[in-house]
Amino acid sequence: MRRTILAFQPLLDNEMRQLDREYNVLKLWEANDPVSLIKKNANDIQAILSTYNSSGVSDRLISALPNLEIIAQFGVGYDNIDLQAAEKHGVAVTNTPNVLTDDTADVALFLMLNVARRAVEADMFVRVGRWHSGSMPLSTSISGKTVGIVGLGKIGRAIAMRAQAFNTRIIYTSRSKKDVPYTYYDDLGKMAQDCNFLILACAGGKETKNLITYNILKKLGSKGYLINISRGSVVNEEDLLIALRNQAIAGAGLDVFADEPNVPEEMIKMDNVVLSPHVGSATIETRSKMGQLVLDNLKAYFDGKPLLSPVRLVS
Repeated sequence: MRRTILAFQPLLDNEMRQLDREYNVLKLWEANDPVSLIKKNANDIQAILSTYNSSGVSDRLISALPNLEIIAQFGVGYDNIDLQAAEKHGVAVTNTPNVLTDDTADVALFLMLNVARRAVEADMFVRVGRWHSGSMPLSTSISGKTVGIVGLGKIGRAIAMRAQAFNTRIIYTSRSKKDVPYTYYDDLGKMAQDCNFLILACAGGKETKNLITYNILKKLGSKGYLINISRGSVVNEEDLLIALRNQAIAGAGLDVFADEPNVPEEMIKMDNVVLSPHVGSATIETRSKMGQLVLDNLKAYFDGKPLLSPVRLVS
């Protein structure tokens, strides 16, 4: 008898076909009444395929599934999963790290380049015919600037490598000092003062919630740019709006937001903000690799083998 999996959202076609072949998949996105679907199948569900952009897996949901054994997260972040509840109920948790590092780092760079060189504005400048009336206002050079990275994990290091190719100086702050040729700061505020681009590549969750406040943005200064490819929760969004409104910073490039997919209307109207709809890993190649890693983790678990990418549960 095939094991039953509760899936929040579909994988890409190839990986979805594999999932359907190997498991009885309850497709939450197709259900007219998701709550009833879960209640009806509560005793059969042994795995959850959750996603980084879903409402997540709460203590209440875990408690309602007595035979749940594993939560396989499609995404590197897992701040939408109650790890304490998972540990309490003996439920394993996996995610999909590493396979999305390069694409996410690329997004950080395209946000940095776009907001500094005003590429989105330039595109619109041509499209609406303003070029006929004169030259576009000048933009800001990347070369020679200092890039400060918050969180020097795999994605942070990939960002640093890419940013160096644009002749920038790299500085960073992280939970601990790394064996890297970049200058380490143990004070985020001091680092913000010393950089032109503040790039957020840290994990989400309680530890980093509202890490970036108006005070930090003010230290970044009127010529500094904020780039966020981590989680919307890392930035106090109201403080960011105030900083942008008051020109306390030069601009921002954002791939993540506090209440996705809702973006503040005021922010949408700002020319010095480049907005992206959480597409750090959104390429065919990477999403396929992520889906395959989800499948491989599920297979390893049910075959009694070590998990490929386990999440360390809260002790």
